[in-house]
This record gives sequence, C-alpha cells and structure tokens, in this order.
Amino acid sequence: MNYLEAILERMKRAAAAPVVGEVREGKIAWVTGGELLAMVEKARTFITGRGLQPGDRCALYAPNGVRWIAVDLALMAQGVVVVPLDPRQVASEIAAVVRDASPALIFCSDEAFAANLPPAPETIFFERIFAGADVAPSAALKRGDDEPVTIVYTSGTSGEQKGVILTVANISFMLSSTNARLDTLMGARSEPDRVFQYAPFCFGAARILLLTSLSRNSLLVLSTDLTKLSDELKLAEPNYFVNVPLFLERVRRRVEESIAERGGFAAKVFNGARRAYFGEGGFLDAIYLKIANSMIFPKIRKSVGPNVKALICGSAPLAEETQRFFIMLGIPVLQVYGLTETTAICTMDDPRHVEPGRVGRAIPGVEMKIAEDGEILVRGPNIFAGYWQRPEATAKAMAGGWFHTGDQGEADASGNWRITGRLKNLVILNSGHNVAPEPLEEKLASLLPEAQQVLLIGNQRNFLGALLAMPGTNGHEHARVQSVLDALNTDLPHYKQIRGFCVLRETFTPENGLLTTMGKMKRDAIAARFAAEIESVYAKRSA
Repeated sequence: MNYLEAILERMKRAAAAPVVGEVREGKIAWVTGGELLAMVEKARTFITGRGLQPGDRCALYAPNGVRWIAVDLALMAQGVVVVPLDPRQVASEIAAVVRDASPALIFCSDEAFAANLPPAPETIFFERIFAGADVAPSAALKRGDDEPVTIVYTSGTSGEQKGVILTVANISFMLSSTNARLDTLMGARSEPDRVFQYAPFCFGAARILLLTSLSRNSLLVLSTDLTKLSDELKLAEPNYFVNVPLFLERVRRRVEESIAERGGFAAKVFNGARRAYFGEGGFLDAIYLKIANSMIFPKIRKSVGPNVKALICGSAPLAEETQRFFIMLGIPVLQVYGLTETTAICTMDDPRHVEPGRVGRAIPGVEMKIAEDGEILVRGPNIFAGYWQRPEATAKAMAGGWFHTGDQGEADASGNWRITGRLKNLVILNSGHNVAPEPLEEKLASLLPEAQQVLLIGNQRNFLGALLAMPGTNGHEHARVQSVLDALNTDLPHYKQIRGFCVLRETFTPENGLLTTMGKMKRDAIAARFAAEIESVYAKRSA
C-alpha cells in the first residue's frame, strides 16, 4: 500500500471522526474523514471533466486550508503532478515558477488571492471545484513507485529556483520513517495525536507533516492567521508541530522580554536559573534553577502549549543556545535535517536522546558521508528523481551516485550529525582564507541578543564585517556592539576576527525579499540591497 492509498483508507476509517480543522473566529471548524473524502471526490470529478490526464501538471496556489488538502489529494489520486506555489512569494518569483513548470491549469483559493498570478495558464477558483453535487467515492488510480507526484520548487537562496521531482516511492518511504519516529515520541496511546500546522504546505517539511498527519490517528489544526499564532496554539493544544528557527527565536525573545518586564524576584530567579543551566552560575544559581523548575518554567510551558511533547525544527540552522533554552524550560526541541531533494528529511533527532547542536542520526535506509571537501553526500530511497527540465543540474547534483547537498557537517562516533554551514556561503577573503559564516553569526547573535539577525560579509575583502539588523535601537548601540566584537575577537584567529560592522534599521523578512518563507537568509539579495552600507564598513577601516 503506497502513501496515498494509506491516507484514503484512513479517511474511510475516520468517516465520522474529525481529522482536520481550521481556526475560524476563535474556534476550530472540524472536518471529518468522510467529509474530506467527499471534497476529494468532487475535486476528482472536476479534474476529470477538464480532461486532465496522468502526468499532466497543475499548480496549486492558496493559503493552508482544508480545500488545499482536498485538491492536493484529488490531483494525486488522478495521477496529476502537483506544483505547489508559495503564497508569500512576490509576483515575479511566482511567474518564474509557472513559466518553468508550464502547468495546464492553476487552482487558486479565490479571486483576491490570485492577484500575484500571471495571466496564463487559466486560473480556476476553489468555489467552482466544490460547487458540484456529491459523488460516490472511487479508488485512486494505481500508481507505480517511480511515477512523479509533485514538483516542489526550492527556496532559491542563491537566486535560482529549481523544480524538485518527488515520486510515489520517495513520499511512501518518508511517511513510513516519520510515522515510526512519531510513534517513538508519542508512545503507546489510543487517543489521536494533536498536531498544529502554520508553515505553508508548499514546502517539503510542511507537506510531509501534512501527509503524515493524514496517514495516522491525528487531529490536525491549521493556522489561518499568522498574527494570531499564540491564540491559535492555545486552541489547538498540540502535542507537536513543525517550526522554523525564526519562530523559536521570536518565542524565546518574547519570553525573555516578558521576564525582564516583570523584573524583581521572578527576573532574578529566571536569570540565575539560566546561568546554572548553562553551567555559568554558582551555588545560589543552582537554587534558583530548582525554584524556576517548580514555579516559573511550568507557566511558560503552559503558554507555549500545555500538551506539547516536542517542538520539531528544521529548514534552517537553529542556534544551539536556543535549543538548549527550550530544553531548559522542559520543552524538547527535536531537529530534523534535510533538503527538498531528500524528500525534506535525512536525519531526525531521537526523542530518547537529544544532543543540542546536532540534528540526529540518518534515518534507517539512508546513507550519509563526507566528501573530501567536507560536503555532506546522501543516498537512499528519499533522494529525488531529478530537477524538472534540468538534466545537467541533476547530473551534477548526483555525481558518483550520491546526492551532493552543498552542506558541510560532521558526525560523531554514534553517527549523530552536526551541520556546520553551506559550501556556497563560504566567505573567501582576499588573503585566501575561507570562513564558514554560520558559526560566527550564531556566536555573535548569542552575545548580542538585541540584533534580530546577523550576516557576515567580507568576500574578496581583507577582513570580515557584519551586518546587524537592529530595528528599534536608539542610535547609541555602536559602543555596545564594538565591545561585544572586541570580546569575541580575543579568542579568534586574525582572519576570523570581525573588524567592522553596520547597524541596519530594517530586518530581513520574506516580504522584503531578504528571507525565504522558511527563514533562510538570501545572502546575495541582502548584499545587493545593502551594497552602500557594506562599502561604508570597509571605507571606515580604510580611512
């Protein structure tokens, strides 16, 4: 039984039970397995009526919702290749994906949402798809393991978006792996998992969580308003949900600011507990940690979610200090590592043994090794079928029969991996020294929490500099930044010392084109946007 057959069978078993819900006006609007199947059948009837054939491509452009899920399942059940579009991309980026994928149709939520779509191909709104009468359910088309299911476009941090072809076998394998790991996390239980989802379905990890949730005994709650995540979390009361580091950093900052605003004994206990947990405190701080564990941390855990067993994090590097911060609070953070080309996942933390700063072992059936240049290579049933219409790029990525991730990393004796950076992100000084920026960025961010983002610069320059996104600061922070840099540089070799910086009043966001939707910095775009500021860093040092 492949993944799609397993999902449809589970919907039949849960015909009268809720399986997925949307947060609407402060309440969860639930849909049963039977109701979702009925929506899928309506969509399949519409798809058949439009003459779409197995192997045709259709784009799907809408915010997360039950109708998105129904159309996705219907297209897959009919053998149509789904091209999910990112709802937070700008019009030019969406148009580039549509040109490259050349879908027969675009299925879209509504007219207002379609403003960013190109004029061709034809756009069809969900209202038309689900307007027909109910129809009797039918079996999904039989599909071979090698048949393509979806073309997911990479986030384009380097400027080029490529379509990653994933097959029936890729997704079936991955869902068996994620289900096994979630069984370990949740243990033996009769009640359904409670799952929350806010990351857009167009991304690999979000899509895998969606399909995994549909295939197992779960209650999946979908966020409908990112500005109300805190309220939605309280309604959903999830056991787990997938996060990006950007979200966890914001939660951490909110907790720290709240404690600071309270001040007094609570702040003294919290700060002392943190020193003790991170191994920096004395005898009194150890007492504070005990007090915090009984009086402060439980309240913070309740605010994040009273039923949370773990936060799952991927898509971008997570600072080790942030992971340890949540573990200190009693909220395990489980990391996963992977790329779209690896069906989103290569490694997963084992809930029974989490080592902060590492991303877990390779999932069973997947092999990983280090090439001579330090690049991580992967092979296994999770590896994609190739890039859409890019045979040369596919051949390069799969040279030697291994997928070349572009990431650098290392594994300890037990096979637990640490990701240290991207090969393409290396800052190459004109002295010839190569510097991986991520470790220094993480360290500087930990020393300078008022900086929301840190980007290392210095390609073909004679020293490293830093761009610091610090909106809301008062203009007197330069002395503080310089003091932090002086302390940091003391323990660094000369070529890794950060000798200049620029404070930016603008943060990097998906809306301004400087972050991907999942929180990865678009380094080339940032360098282009702040070219004058970068020049000023080096002009000051030369003056």
